[in-house]
Amino acid sequence: MPSAAPFVGSSIFDLFAHASGSALVILLLLVLFSLFSWAIIFRKWLTFREITRQSRAFMAFFHKSARLSEVASACEHFRGTPLSGVFSAGYQELNAQIQTLKPQNPDHPVLSERHVAGIQRALQRAAAAEVSVLEKSMSWLATTGSVTPFIGLLGTVIGIINAFLGFDKTASLSIQAVAPGIAEALAATAAGLFAAIPAVIAYNQFIHRIKNAAVEMDDFSSEFINLVERSFG
Repeated sequence: MPSAAPFVGSSIFDLFAHASGSALVILLLLVLFSLFSWAIIFRKWLTFREITRQSRAFMAFFHKSARLSEVASACEHFRGTPLSGVFSAGYQELNAQIQTLKPQNPDHPVLSERHVAGIQRALQRAAAAEVSVLEKSMSWLATTGSVTPFIGLLGTVIGIINAFLGFDKTASLSIQAVAPGIAEALAATAAGLFAAIPAVIAYNQFIHRIKNAAVEMDDFSSEFINLVERSFG
């Protein structure tokens, strides 16, 4: 007697519920990739929204402050923006450079080009560290976008192989015999694309925002150096 045809459900959820062992493992793996990616996407979106808001507030406060010490005291209130970290690094290095000056001009210290170059290096190191923080977890989005389509394709290939291997167990080679296996196989490809597409879109968007944040930090570093040169030159 011919074996029973695989279950054919009315929705994609029925395919998940009645998937074979290998297909179920691949589908669950893709679901995990998708869940982790969406968690990262949501967290990054909140992070960049806070950065945009606090960066504007920090720059407004920086421009209206009469003394750098006032900005340094207020940095705790702007911890959501990388500009705060860049400023703190530059301000600490500025104080350290002033401490190395000779004591004959304590009222108006004058910094040489060597001192200014040291402050600039401190700003660059701080900006690089802030960019590294922003890039955290981005590799997972890149991995999800590049790997999950191939995982889905693997599930599809395995499903099609199983569907054709089932021919020798059936008395009929009709579409009714092979359709359930093909549908199960194609579900893996769909799941892979479902995981990959949002990850790729989010990755490209976040990379763009990280580059903008890096440019903003470079601009702020130049503005900080110009201020130092005018005040201590």
